[in-house]
Amino acid sequence: MADNEKQTMEQEAQDTVKEDVQPEARAGEADGCEEAASQCSTADAEGAGEEAGEQEEACEEEIPEGVEPKTWAEKMAARKQAKQDKKSDEYKQKIAELEDKSKRQLAEFENFRRRTEKEKQAMFETGAKSVIEKILPVIDNFERGLATVPADKQEDPFVDGMSRVYKQMLAELDKIGVKPIEAVGQEFDPALHNAVMQVESEEYEAGVVAQELQKGYTYHDSVVRYSMVAVVSE
Repeated sequence: MADNEKQTMEQEAQDTVKEDVQPEARAGEADGCEEAASQCSTADAEGAGEEAGEQEEACEEEIPEGVEPKTWAEKMAARKQAKQDKKSDEYKQKIAELEDKSKRQLAEFENFRRRTEKEKQAMFETGAKSVIEKILPVIDNFERGLATVPADKQEDPFVDGMSRVYKQMLAELDKIGVKPIEAVGQEFDPALHNAVMQVESEEYEAGVVAQELQKGYTYHDSVVRYSMVAVVSE
């Protein structure tokens, strides 16, 4: 009987100790769970704050200087306006480049047109001079032939016909700009006269053309043939 009572008392003591320890353990476990939940909530809040801050910074990077948006709508409008301004500046730059290119092409075309006109005019004058140079000997022969006609033959129909042809040729040459160079009595001009000899003269001073051996002509102020002259010696 004594042994049974002793075992019963030991069992009751162990049960009492367990009842005292289990509430404390449960309390500790509850505190740990509450602390873990608090840490998780704090981490979630911090993450949300950082994400929101990053979004605000991303929006603010697109806003031009001098703009102070107060609401999200104003920020979005400012961002959209900045993009439109950027595109507008790009379009204006492209338009300016195209206008400059167009002006350069027009200037080049105008220069080409003027250069072509000058070349055509120069070619025409060169061809005209070539034809005039071939006609001048014919004029010289008319003058020599008419100069040898006696005075009593001036009214002869043949002579009169040759004289009329000669005058008509001179008139047509004058219309296109061919004119004779004045020589006799003029001061010698190497730009117009070709001196082939020197003579003495009581009528003219030294350096003055005394005789014209061959008549010279100009075409539009350009010498076609120099006058062949004799100049009074010093």
